[in-house]
Amino acid sequence: MTILIAKNWWSLVLRGVAAILFGLISFVWPGITLGALVLLFGAYALIDGIVSVAGAVRASKAHERWGALLIEGMAGIVAAVITITWPAITAIALLYVIAAWALVTGVAEIVAAVRLRKHIAGEWLLGLSGVVSILFGILIMVAPLAGALVIALWVGAYALVFGALLVALGLRLRSWMKPLLPGSSVRAPAH
Repeated sequence: MTILIAKNWWSLVLRGVAAILFGLISFVWPGITLGALVLLFGAYALIDGIVSVAGAVRASKAHERWGALLIEGMAGIVAAVITITWPAITAIALLYVIAAWALVTGVAEIVAAVRLRKHIAGEWLLGLSGVVSILFGILIMVAPLAGALVIALWVGAYALVFGALLVALGLRLRSWMKPLLPGSSVRAPAH
């Protein structure tokens, strides 16, 4: 049985690369203003949300489970709209928006990983990215008054780890989708 998420491995890699780029920018320019962080986060959350919703649409057309992916995508789009529409939002409110987004995304990823474990190996990477998202959301909620520099570094660290996990999962799914060699159960080597 072919699983849609494995066919669309590239979307996980794309999301992961976007997160890694976001994380690198946060580390290269840790003193960026809160306004720039708001817009940067909004752009990332929008891209991530759109890719997730597109994946949910494809999954629904293939009559596969799509609810968790849709919730994750909508959370990203809503977070993006809030952060871009109100760029003057206070630092605390922005942090709670980011924390809520990370918590919803984390739960959706863990749910998806649990469902995928029946079909593919390597779903632990998706589950681990969900755990990282939840821990990040909790960390921000516990210490919202930390300085903007520290927050930028937290966001950067989270984005790097989350992005690396998504890229690893996407590449693992890509190798899983390689066609079987004729007459055997051995997968063809990568070219």
